Amino acid sequence: MMSGPDSSTPPRSPFPVPHGRAPGARPLPCPEPLADELPGILSCVHCGFCLQACPTYLALGDENDSPRGRILLMRAVAEGTLPVDDPDVRTHLDRCLGCRGCETACPSGVPYGHILEAARATLNTVEPPPRIARLVLAVFARPQLLAAALAGARIFRLTGLAARLARLPGRTGFAFAMLASSTPRQSRPYASRTAATRGTVAVLQGCVMRGRFAHINRVTERTLATNGYRLVDAPGQRCCGALHAHAGDLDGARALARRNIEAFERSGADAIAVNASGCGLMIKEYGHLLAHDPAWSARAAAVSARARDVSELLVAAGPTRGAPIPGRAAYDAPCHLVHGQHLVHEPLAVLGAVPSLTVTPLPNADQCCGSAGIYSLVQPRLAQDVLAPKLAEIASTGAPLVATGNPGCMMHIGAGLLRAGIPARTVHPVELLDAAYAAQAHGAAPLGR
Repeated sequence: MMSGPDSSTPPRSPFPVPHGRAPGARPLPCPEPLADELPGILSCVHCGFCLQACPTYLALGDENDSPRGRILLMRAVAEGTLPVDDPDVRTHLDRCLGCRGCETACPSGVPYGHILEAARATLNTVEPPPRIARLVLAVFARPQLLAAALAGARIFRLTGLAARLARLPGRTGFAFAMLASSTPRQSRPYASRTAATRGTVAVLQGCVMRGRFAHINRVTERTLATNGYRLVDAPGQRCCGALHAHAGDLDGARALARRNIEAFERSGADAIAVNASGCGLMIKEYGHLLAHDPAWSARAAAVSARARDVSELLVAAGPTRGAPIPGRAAYDAPCHLVHGQHLVHEPLAVLGAVPSLTVTPLPNADQCCGSAGIYSLVQPRLAQDVLAPKLAEIASTGAPLVATGNPGCMMHIGAGLLRAGIPARTVHPVELLDAAYAAQAHGAAPLGR
């Protein structure tokens, strides 16, 4: 009769095994800035509820590319059992989308997003991020460079070459498809007849929104005014810092945050309206970002407390219903809206204020589309693997419109639709509400493509 396994031998773990230090060696001091997140790391009980919520685990089937696997890697770095420059750590952390789907699934409340940003910042102390990431971050941190780059992109898009080059294979073709898919649609301005009674609002102009989707900023302002808000300017705004924080450039994110805090303080606005979910989450987390800066922590927390997604403000006011616009739209929830800001019903309520519009939430609307800021540039193949099931779900609905509240998602999904030949386009939910208000003022018109 064969004996069972030796009870003194621990079972084989499905998690990555830390290496690089002798067993029983005294842990090294926890490296900065990961040290601040060690309590969050230790709160993970490795239950596995996060696995099915993780797009990269679903795509790759590797525990190292799951939230609990990555947390074990980050804990090993924090405790000194893995060196900060271990190439496998970088590989698996770089593959993370930062979508925070695991946070929604986690019964222990692990602040995975903050841990990931701190871990990437720690890795950046020994090895910088990829060159293309450094280039993008450098451009977005410099207003003049960014304005020139976005102006050039708009001119190139107007030539029609972006749409033609979108059929090129690989990362290059997809980048052109993202540019082609951000072509603005004409909207019909109208005068708001609602008295401003709900307080003052400053709209975050953003960088991608201002450069690629400026019409959505105008639409945001019109719909807010129609629902009783008085718009005020907030000059001096910069990029929100989300791209920098997600890439581990926390110092760059803090520098941008301070400029925005000053701008919104000067505006005196009661609320800050944000129509890009990634930017909205970033501003709501300025208090965390600058928590250890005595000169800015209280100011950052005050600005964070005033930040609202545009759907929150509209739902607080009703929203006012528009004229009927027959049509169909699929809805996909941006990750940083549903998992970061925990706003599930508000965008659907905005779409519900458009009579005769049939809205179909995608079956897995809470799953990431693969956009994740600059992720499609640094992890192009995996980004496409994550996007593929989303495109199939959109195609199955037959809807000509896909509503989602983040510019990165709009471009990423839009590029996928274009390259796959799926006859649909992306829109922001406020565009559809604005179209209903315009129809009320000017007469109904089809939504079209």
